Amino acid sequence: MSGIREYQLVLADGEVFEGEGIGADPIDGVASGEVVFNTVLTGYQEVLTDPSYAGQIITFTYPHIGNCGVNAIDDESTRPFCRGVVVRDLARRHSNWRSEGDLDTFLRRHGVAGIAGIDTRRLTRHIREAGSMAGAFGPADAAELRAEAEGEAGTAGGDLVDLVSTKRSYVVGDGPRNVVAFDLGVKSTMLRHLGELATVTVVPADTSAADVLALEPDGVFLSNGPGDPEDAGSIVAELPALLGRVPIFGICLGHQVLSLALGGRTFKMKFGHHGGNVPVQDTRTGKVEITSQNHNFAVESGSVPDVTETHVCLNDGALEGLVANEVPAFSVQYHPEAGPGPHDSRYLFDQFAELMDAHAQAH
Repeated sequence: MSGIREYQLVLADGEVFEGEGIGADPIDGVASGEVVFNTVLTGYQEVLTDPSYAGQIITFTYPHIGNCGVNAIDDESTRPFCRGVVVRDLARRHSNWRSEGDLDTFLRRHGVAGIAGIDTRRLTRHIREAGSMAGAFGPADAAELRAEAEGEAGTAGGDLVDLVSTKRSYVVGDGPRNVVAFDLGVKSTMLRHLGELATVTVVPADTSAADVLALEPDGVFLSNGPGDPEDAGSIVAELPALLGRVPIFGICLGHQVLSLALGGRTFKMKFGHHGGNVPVQDTRTGKVEITSQNHNFAVESGSVPDVTETHVCLNDGALEGLVANEVPAFSVQYHPEAGPGPHDSRYLFDQFAELMDAHAQAH
């Protein structure tokens, strides 16, 4: 890097952090968004390219980021949709046999601004106590940055799904079943897993139920995605026409929009779940899974009628999974594809295959 760019990160409540610029220069000198923290120890590239981070600035709690470089196969989408990145130390050298380049160049290529040298422990503790909030960083003075932070909407009041969803349908995989996947911000690793089970037609988030049924799917998949599920476009209104007609499996935002379609309620969490080490218990068996998670909204426990709540977060009791009692549909709040993260929950893709096969035999 040529020269130090002195930056400040200022939160909407006036908290100030000093550091230095990394990655691309912020557009108009300021990068702003909702500041959240992620606790993963590895997989920073998968986190940065997860479309669920649209509207957000990602703080990594692990102090050394960039050690392994980057490579194209680990991208979860065509580009990062996050508003910025905050790290303690950006590795001066990357070392990994799979590496195709360094993280700073990756950020510059994709136009993502970042700030390094931040006391991320202090920042994380502040967010845990005060909750996720808007922030802004760049070379501007603290007063200007705070004004930008105070005026930042972050993930509230907008259809971020439309920003990240594909604009045209495409097909992946060659499995024996036929699945339609709603792209609410889908990750590449999810599609790789689904592609082993089925030939997958990925459709835009605003695709109608009639168009989905015309494809004669064996199952429908609802992907992860960013923002408030109540602002996720037409998907919630379209799902009732699919319930009972075809098996449905939802992950993360997919879990939330399915719950809304079933009559449930969602709410914004204080600081969300973002990490690769979150313990979740299957309340039916008592088995505990270590899971990968990334969400700021959750489904209100007890609010969804005619379902069995199947999974709970052992950290805070949040609802993490459910199965519909009257129709073939189930969903989880966490990420069984684990990109990045542990692989404890990948069996859920097999459960989806079993549900599709059982429904096909019955009909």
